[in-house]
Amino acid sequence: MTILHTGIPRSVWRLGFVSLLMDASSEAIHSLLPLFLVSTLGIGTIGVGAIEGIAEAAAAMTKLVSGRLSDRMARRKGLLLWGYGLAALTKPVFALAPAAAWVLAARFADRVGKGIRGAPRDALVADIAPSPLLGAAYGLRQSLDTVGAVIGPLLAMAMMAASGGAYRLAFWAAAFPAAASVLVLWLGVHEPVRHRTLPARGLRLDRSELAVLGSGYWLAAAVAMTMTLARFSEAFLVLRGRNVGMAPALVPLAMVAMNVVYAAASYPVGRLSDRMGRRGLLGLGMAVLVAADCVLAAANGIALVLAGAALWGLHMGMTQGLLSAMVADSVPGNLRGSAFGLFHLLSGIALLAASVLAGWLWNAVGPAATFLAGAAFTLAALAGLAATLRQKSQGAANNP
Repeated sequence: MTILHTGIPRSVWRLGFVSLLMDASSEAIHSLLPLFLVSTLGIGTIGVGAIEGIAEAAAAMTKLVSGRLSDRMARRKGLLLWGYGLAALTKPVFALAPAAAWVLAARFADRVGKGIRGAPRDALVADIAPSPLLGAAYGLRQSLDTVGAVIGPLLAMAMMAASGGAYRLAFWAAAFPAAASVLVLWLGVHEPVRHRTLPARGLRLDRSELAVLGSGYWLAAAVAMTMTLARFSEAFLVLRGRNVGMAPALVPLAMVAMNVVYAAASYPVGRLSDRMGRRGLLGLGMAVLVAADCVLAAANGIALVLAGAALWGLHMGMTQGLLSAMVADSVPGNLRGSAFGLFHLLSGIALLAASVLAGWLWNAVGPAATFLAGAAFTLAALAGLAATLRQKSQGAANNP
């Protein structure tokens, strides 16, 4: 397999560009959707939180099934094509939606597409990349994915400015990069030949398979769930920008600020984690989320919202690729898809609860309470991670 100068295989790069194109499409819509729901369709913030939470929970549940299927079939690319293809087909529905039910259906189908592709894609990265470069490979794919998340809001801003605030026209424009992502995946990504090692006896993980998942896996899952309770949906960054007076055409700047930093941090942090370990860097990333939540809670103007969004992006860049690498580090190759599927399911359950709670706090108490609650959950997760690091250090000292 031809390798680029980073040592990372070409198919990992191409997977990154597939993610870039689809994320550009999704974030162009996502950066405007909360305002479209509130201002055009008349949905309240609790409704926004519920729609986001239900959609993301659907994605998480689908990831468990698709990840398991990819292990059973010993093939992953076909599931990726189904997942990206379904997501591409949903994009025009947002432009046509006359009511919130349409948006919910489109978000649900879009996230199901994300769920179908998510766990097999994460497992495929580990199938392709050399083991000493896992952190760098996940960081690179995440960086390219997040570049798309920068392009998407910029596309939305440009379309809103050119059209005088026509949400639906911006949604139509987002359909084109989604279609391109499916084409790049179909023609450019090649998976290694894998031989089936699991009997095709169903999709449920049995006790013996759960026992194989290492302590590092369960730590990553626990940290991810708690941080998800703290982080909820990025839709609330958009709403915070509007809350402090940003014009609708400029509100996507909050997502741009977050994703520029996210994209810049993911690859360097992933590469650094291959050299010095992942848990300490993960703890530092969690501390950054506490700072982001505090800044966003205190924000009384556009500058502080953008600063909080940038810190949020730094936290994402310092944690998301590391958590994926921790999962890949701690499970055997024939269970990678299943392990990523279960990991995303647990995170999705937490996201559903977090998004609904965030919407309720926003409506009942105010925006500051939403972000302060996030800071409290993050501190709890950080305390748990610190305890595990202490135990590991003491165990090493007792067994020299």
